[in-house]
Amino acid sequence: MPRYLAAVAAALLLGACSSSTAAPAHSPTPLTGALAQGLIAYVADGGVGVLDPATGKATIVAPLKAGTFRVAGPVWAPAPNVDHPVLYFTLHDDRAAERRTTAGVVPYDWLFRVDPFAGTIEPIAASQDSQSEGPIGLVANAHYLALTVGCCTTYEVDALDLTKEAAPLKVLSKPPSQAAFFTEGAVPGNSGLLAVRAFGTGTWYWLNAEAGVLNPFPLKLGPDDGPIAISPDGTMVAVALPDHGAMIQSINSALPVESPSATGTAVPTTSPRSTPTALAPKRVKLYAAGAPDGMAPAKQYLTGTNVSGVAWSGPIEGGTYAMVKASPGPQAMVDGLLTATMLPAAADTPANRPLTKVYTWRFDSSKTSPIETIADATPAVLASYPPLNTGVLFHHWGPIDSWALVGGCYRYRVVITGSIPPTATTFGLAGNTLCSAKPTPSPTAATPSHS
Repeated sequence: MPRYLAAVAAALLLGACSSSTAAPAHSPTPLTGALAQGLIAYVADGGVGVLDPATGKATIVAPLKAGTFRVAGPVWAPAPNVDHPVLYFTLHDDRAAERRTTAGVVPYDWLFRVDPFAGTIEPIAASQDSQSEGPIGLVANAHYLALTVGCCTTYEVDALDLTKEAAPLKVLSKPPSQAAFFTEGAVPGNSGLLAVRAFGTGTWYWLNAEAGVLNPFPLKLGPDDGPIAISPDGTMVAVALPDHGAMIQSINSALPVESPSATGTAVPTTSPRSTPTALAPKRVKLYAAGAPDGMAPAKQYLTGTNVSGVAWSGPIEGGTYAMVKASPGPQAMVDGLLTATMLPAAADTPANRPLTKVYTWRFDSSKTSPIETIADATPAVLASYPPLNTGVLFHHWGPIDSWALVGGCYRYRVVITGSIPPTATTFGLAGNTLCSAKPTPSPTAATPSHS
């Protein structure tokens, strides 16, 4: 965590350097009380919140129950049809998992989006995850959000295209057929370049989310370095170093797209643009309030609240702190998914569980779909509409593929059969009502509707 905060602090310095040399931009007159210093997003005991650095006022915009979830993020990034940055964060359900003879939860990873000015929270995707402690390395720019998920030697990198309304996360690299990587940073703007570090070797690469290929990384960084933060113009980088704060130096983030090699390894290339003027590496030092030299932070916020993640937005001219609203939080949606995926009582017996079959289909509920009326998994239905990869767990069923459950207007038709007469239900991460039946989906709990 200290290295992460060091990189964030250094990123603020990079932003200050970049803005001081940029030509003044013509923009509409900001609102009175507009957030010229932006907002600081954070994760603390009470949940995900935002803080006004000008006044020190803070608001929890996504409340969380203490000890329930492991959180990664937050990060600021755009959202479709919204003219201001919003927050993205992930959750991993940390409650006691179910066992064959005991009740509990099915651990899921969740990706949520919170609009602190609208007071809304939306589930982007959910993924069953009984192996790891949840996603790490959450990074974003104007085009992609990327993260690492997995454990041991099976770390995979997944990315979300932020320009689309709703879609499954794209798997960019997944063992054993591809290398295991940790996400360490993203090139600002609309770039598809993500900084990743290989598991085991510690070698750094650019992973191109747009083309799905590797490029060589322009700096020699160690296996314990990172994460990194890149300046808005893509010419400087702040690297968090183990036990040594952060270091700022020049970087070339304008690399060409290259074809993947047969082995899937990076092939050295040259940049089509000239390398920026070399900047001697600079060390950035952070001082604690009780440091021996007596230097104290300029300001202190949220002391005693166990802050575990921070992200500072740019100026938000279209918003004021008075416009910040709290959302209901993610708890109802997380619990709603557990309710929707619970086995019927008749199927949840030692004798019947091995005989139980679960079939799941995804459909876009903004338009009429034949999937929404499926009542049985007959051979004709399975031939016409191949189901998602789904399995029976203990007292629940669950999707097997990564990030199989998507929010937005997507809904899921489920048929449970084999040990019981065919039982069909429909549910969604953001609500059960089909989008074709209402103007916009609302973030309500996902409880099954029977037909």
